[in-house]
Amino acid sequence: MPGKHSTVLVVGGAGYIGSHTTLALKDAGFATVIYDNFSTGHRDACFADHLVEGDLADVAKLTETLERFEISSVIHFAAMIEAGQSMVTPLPFFENNVSGTVSLLKAMLAAGVSRIVFSSTAAVYGNQDGRLTLSETLPRAPITPYGHSKAMVERILETCVQAYGLQAIALRYFNASGADAAGRTGERHDLETHLIPLIIEAARGIRPNVKIYGTDYDTSDGTCIRDYIHVSDLATGHVAAVRYLLDNSNTGFQAMNLGTGTGYSVRQVINTVREVSGRAVDVVEADRRPGDPARLVADVAAARTDLHWSAAQSSLDEIVRTAWAYAEANLPH
Repeated sequence: MPGKHSTVLVVGGAGYIGSHTTLALKDAGFATVIYDNFSTGHRDACFADHLVEGDLADVAKLTETLERFEISSVIHFAAMIEAGQSMVTPLPFFENNVSGTVSLLKAMLAAGVSRIVFSSTAAVYGNQDGRLTLSETLPRAPITPYGHSKAMVERILETCVQAYGLQAIALRYFNASGADAAGRTGERHDLETHLIPLIIEAARGIRPNVKIYGTDYDTSDGTCIRDYIHVSDLATGHVAAVRYLLDNSNTGFQAMNLGTGTGYSVRQVINTVREVSGRAVDVVEADRRPGDPARLVADVAAARTDLHWSAAQSSLDEIVRTAWAYAEANLPH
């Protein structure tokens, strides 16, 4: 069980993954504080014991929050995440994702907080075609400004470990998906870009069809393969990372994948939504998007060994069932 000083600051806790992680932290016995500016998050998705509304660039407010609540560890979710948009307008991604993290680290240093779990991404690997799985030993090779911003933060964390004694884990997760089984929170972006919600929107009649970008990849059915992990599994992975930092001194910087080790094709995902919903989904086949690798699947050995964590509810059927149930109960028709 967490100790009496185990209060976790969840930066970006009003968002999709942050809200699920806050629920998991509370289930594990941690006290929680959310820090969010609600630029993309939702007030009704805040489940922490305390809420502080503030901007990531506000070092003074962050420092005061860390000190007031005697924070023991930080989980940092706050980021711009739309990889495609980062190709069009890269500067906001570097300003928010990189400069914002520097502000958070300044506040942590000022408040004497040394433990941080960083929300990283498989995008730091870039295009690694030809590999069945991606391991943390591969070099960082991002191909989008979004991926570069996350890789830059990882490097910053490495240098802060050396310079300031920071203890940091970067969790590189793959395709977050699904929703809380109890329906308390789920995926709802103003501009939806993720595959499963897009397919669900097509099945619910909100959009006329779903596009498949590329049908000539070297895969079983010609479409891209991705590793889909249930967001509630991601949440327990973050809890395991916090526990690891609390239980071990001098951990330094470590990067770990959070995924399942199993990939599903775009066509498999579309068919699963059809089966779960009982609805038709119209498909439009389109050209490949530049930079899309054929296969992105995690090597999950490090998280299993070091964090004693593995995905427990990430079957494609369960992911789609929870996402469909949340959409039907909470999203507009």
